[in-house]
Amino acid sequence: MNITLTQPQTDKDFQQYYNLRWRILRKPWGKTEGSERDITDVNCYHIMAVINGDVAGVARLEFSDNGSSQLRYMAVDDIYQGKGVGRSILDHMEQYSKENNARELFLNARENALGFYEKSGYQITEKSYLLFDTIQHYKMFKIL
Repeated sequence: MNITLTQPQTDKDFQQYYNLRWRILRKPWGKTEGSERDITDVNCYHIMAVINGDVAGVARLEFSDNGSSQLRYMAVDDIYQGKGVGRSILDHMEQYSKENNARELFLNARENALGFYEKSGYQITEKSYLLFDTIQHYKMFKIL
């Protein structure tokens, strides 16, 4: 399976990018389209994984002034789960963080994704927040 990682550029790219983010991270909890966006989206590095023209996964990276980066809104389409899409995105985001002088990468992982991140060397630092009163998140980090 050939996974291409690319930054969304056109309106159509961003429409597909945000649609996947909404379908995976918001729609199952009854949230409306648009709830997958926030005001800081404009200042972030966005990436999408494309397989045979389909957007298979997405993620966003933010940089802080203290030498760290944060991975947010990572989502992989259900039909591409377990096929290396998430791993490709995560590896790319770690490399991009290093290239931009980040010393660590942190994220807030949903409970069902902890194993995925732990296999890549991330450590839990604390229980963070409960999204939609049902989805427990944990703050995790990795020294790059």
